[in-house]
Amino acid sequence: MADPDGTLPVGTLAYDTGRQRIGVVMEVYGSRYILRPVHGGCEWDVVREACRPATVGDQIAPGLAARNLRSSRGGL
Repeated sequence: MADPDGTLPVGTLAYDTGRQRIGVVMEVYGSRYILRPVHGGCEWDVVREACRPATVGDQIAPGLAARNLRSSRGGL
C-alpha cells in the first residue's frame, strides 16, 4: 500500500511496468525507486511513474508462464 503522498514504502512488492518485473522496494531516492528481485539479485532503479504496487496476478504470472511452457513441451 502506498503512503498518503503516493510513495511506495520500503519493503513493498512493486511492479516495474517498463521492465515488466516485480521487485522489492529497497530505497526511495528522489523521484526513483531502487528495486531488488524478490529472490535476490542485482538491484535496478525505476522512475516512480513506471512503478506501482504488485498485484497477486503480477506475482503468479511468471510461475504460471513457466508451468504452461513445460506443459506444452510434454512436461509437468
